Amino acid sequence: MAGKFVISKRSNGEFQFNLKAGNGQVILTSEGYKAKSSCEDGVASVKKNSQDDKRFSRETASNGKFYFNLTATNGQTIGTSQMYADANGRDDGIASVKANAPGAETVDETG
Repeated sequence: MAGKFVISKRSNGEFQFNLKAGNGQVILTSEGYKAKSSCEDGVASVKKNSQDDKRFSRETASNGKFYFNLTATNGQTIGTSQMYADANGRDDGIASVKANAPGAETVDETG
């Protein structure tokens, strides 16, 4: 089963997307966008930038957990992962984004 981008609306009215793996697990979450078109541009940016390993920044949170950010060519963060217990989990998450993002369909749940 292929991955998919799910566009939804936050309680504050902003749009966001989640990239879900084929098993339904969320592997990347966007920032909030004021306009749906900007959110859709973010999806396109993930599809493009997810194929360049240099666009992934591997981070460690203050609580010792691991996560990553996917950045655009201008350095802006376009998506953030969940927290992982170890670096291997984080690296598996990056591999999952690389594998799922390019061909993922977009599902709009904003009505």
